[in-house]
Amino acid sequence: MSNKRQILVTSALPYANGQIHIGHLVEYIQTDVWVRYLKLNQHEVYYVGADDTHGTPVMLRAEKEGLTPKQLIDNVWKEHKRDFDAFGISFDNYYSTDSEENKQLCSEIYLELHKNGFIEARDIEQYFDPVKEMFLPDRFIKGECPKCHSKDQYGDNCEVCGTTYSPTDLINPYSAISGATPVRKVSTHYFFKLSDERCKTFLRDWVQGLAQPEATNKMREWLGTDDENKLSDWDISRDAPYFGFEIPNAPNKYFYVWLDAPVGYYASFKNLADRIGLNFNDWVKPNSTTEQYHFIGKDILYFHTLFWPATLKFSGHRTPTNVFAHGFLTVDGAKMSKSRGTFITADSFIQTGMNPEWLRYYFAAKLNASMEDLDLNLDDFISRVNSDLVGKYVNIASRAAGFLVKRFDGKVNDAAMSHELLANLRAASANIGTLYEAREFGKAMRAVMELADQINVFIDANKPWDLAKDATKVDELHTVCSICLEAFRILTVYLSPVLPTTAAKAYTFLNIATQQWSDVHTPLSSNNAINAYSHMMTRVEDKQIAALLEANKESMQAESTQSAATTDIEDIAETITIDDFIKVDLRIAKIVACNTVEGSTKLLQLTLDAGEGKMRNVFSGIAAVYKPEDLVGKLTVLVANLAPRKMKFGISEGMVLCASAKDEKTTPGLYLLEPNAGAQPGMRIS
Repeated sequence: MSNKRQILVTSALPYANGQIHIGHLVEYIQTDVWVRYLKLNQHEVYYVGADDTHGTPVMLRAEKEGLTPKQLIDNVWKEHKRDFDAFGISFDNYYSTDSEENKQLCSEIYLELHKNGFIEARDIEQYFDPVKEMFLPDRFIKGECPKCHSKDQYGDNCEVCGTTYSPTDLINPYSAISGATPVRKVSTHYFFKLSDERCKTFLRDWVQGLAQPEATNKMREWLGTDDENKLSDWDISRDAPYFGFEIPNAPNKYFYVWLDAPVGYYASFKNLADRIGLNFNDWVKPNSTTEQYHFIGKDILYFHTLFWPATLKFSGHRTPTNVFAHGFLTVDGAKMSKSRGTFITADSFIQTGMNPEWLRYYFAAKLNASMEDLDLNLDDFISRVNSDLVGKYVNIASRAAGFLVKRFDGKVNDAAMSHELLANLRAASANIGTLYEAREFGKAMRAVMELADQINVFIDANKPWDLAKDATKVDELHTVCSICLEAFRILTVYLSPVLPTTAAKAYTFLNIATQQWSDVHTPLSSNNAINAYSHMMTRVEDKQIAALLEANKESMQAESTQSAATTDIEDIAETITIDDFIKVDLRIAKIVACNTVEGSTKLLQLTLDAGEGKMRNVFSGIAAVYKPEDLVGKLTVLVANLAPRKMKFGISEGMVLCASAKDEKTTPGLYLLEPNAGAQPGMRIS
């Protein structure tokens, strides 16, 4: 092709400390569909990925399981690769960030940044665990919030009141690893100077090319106005012991995982390039004419649109052509939950007999080019898959193939291939292709199903089953069945980026080679007889969904049984008297409004009616769990006599109550207390 493009594509790297679940699969399916479409157009496209393997959590988990970190990440890599293969994720190379290529590239990039004045060493005070003899990352320090005095809060922010702070601000801090009281020690750390004026100037220009307006707006917010610089320098180092790469010329200092993880994109591609004979530098240096795209979740937009392009730019590499961010996945309108069985692992989906292409199609049908969240509605999932894939698409082949094989030796009528209906189907290739390219998969799927509807209307109007009973209409039967099979072939090409396994079955049935996008214009021929039809896809059954949910509940319950005694449930607090308890005035409150808080990813702003004849304003750190629109109208429990507190975002006039496990990061999360229906705002709880 004269317009053949060279394209490098990546998805975010899954962390080697957990299973792949359906939330992850939104991104990998989105990326894979896009890559497959580009490859169908015969562009030179490479899709690479890797496990993100470094960091303190991996090191500690390996220690707990009696493994070396290398043994642990090797085991997890095999599990991740198994799951990606099962869902048809077509990586050209799936690698690991714990590789020689990544070590070499990280060192080269760091040294180049250092030479260009973007690295600065600073002494900082950190907490040190005297038992484990290690400096503690913020999330491994807990203590009492210095603002609201809630217990067992993390070292960087309070999950109750939303206040952010330094670990050294905690009251009665303790190590979440050993339980010991940490001591303060000074350590030298290395910072990437993102606040350098050169970074600001570059990023202001680079942001103009982002494809998503939401991302551009967020970047501008982070960058600040022309006369201000809101960018903060980035600590890229960690102290030993740490599982990662040692920083050149800095003994016992290691690259922070967020430095070596994105470099892992290049490391995986370099491993591939060396194996298949590509010139790696032709793809990654500033004068490269290739394209480079990163698919990510919107929660890591900051790293991929600030740190990563700046790191590349000032270390002598090309910058990304674009970064495509997607939203989060909910199931039946709520956050994925282990207690409800909706925290669904990729492996459980396969083990319960579900067809992975059902999920590929459903996600494609819901995805667009924006960063909005996506909901997996299980009733809609059953209905859409059964209606679209079985009732509309596959049904076309099953209704015509038998007649063609039995009556006409499996050969189409060549004259029928120029029918007007087929010409219309072929003409749709440009529009559907444009939608694929623009990542508007939902619109593409609707366009394909509209074409399928036209064919099914044609079948119902011509009734091949009736034509087969009339000996005088043999030619008409041959024409109708030929049109149906050619239409099925065209639709298969259009759906093949989403349904690669089904498409392969269809091509075998049609006795044709794997089709490229342009092949929609090359019709079936009587020179090739089709094969006997066999079922390509079954319907989704309610009982399969029930089994899937139950399987994930069971897995959660098994985990809870093993860890509840030591992890999930906090120890009961010291005994208090009834006099202590009645000092706390708990009231029923109705949430009459709820909004996100600009500048905070953790807080929601609640407007509460506690029966006082006025509204209360309360900030609560529950944004990671609840959407504002889902809370409006609900009842909750308010600590009504808590002194008002001035926060960065305004005055908080009380506190709403939530339940949580001891470590909500490894459990379903926070649960806002909801009184039974019938309770009225202002009622006192006693």
